[in-house]
Amino acid sequence: MVQENMKAFGTMAEKETPKTKETQPEDKVVQKIVGLALESVDGLLSVEGGFFSNLTGKLINTDDVTTGVDVEVGKTQVAVDLKVVTEYRKNVPDIYEKIKEVIRKEVAAMTELEVVEVNVTVTDIKTKEQQKEDDVSIQDRVTSAAQTTGKFTSEQVDKVKDKVEDNTDKEARVK
Repeated sequence: MVQENMKAFGTMAEKETPKTKETQPEDKVVQKIVGLALESVDGLLSVEGGFFSNLTGKLINTDDVTTGVDVEVGKTQVAVDLKVVTEYRKNVPDIYEKIKEVIRKEVAAMTELEVVEVNVTVTDIKTKEQQKEDDVSIQDRVTSAAQTTGKFTSEQVDKVKDKVEDNTDKEARVK
């Protein structure tokens, strides 16, 4: 049954217009549906893209739910490929089943397309704490460093002001 669907999908996935390297608009919509649906899966820490999207995520903050979600949209069917990070001490097969269930349900409800294939590759397993640490981008670190530097500078200026005021008060008493 699955092989039949996969073969049928392979022929149905071909669009009338040749697919370019850029994602087709309908693919983007399905990617977003999948990305948003995955937010509800317990034990799924993140969906990861390729090297460049992971690098971008390390540099700047992004809320792009389509990162790491690859879809192939045909006339009536969809195939989904994901690379995920799951939570340590969670049952990976259960997470996989929840992923498939939520994707099938949401895509069907919103597009009436049939999800015939969900391929999930677990690229890593982490604790929630490790994931939070890894999610800190360079942008976050620079912002934090700037705030710390600003606070330090402000404290030093306050100290200088206090010294100047103390010296002014002493000079006023001496006169």
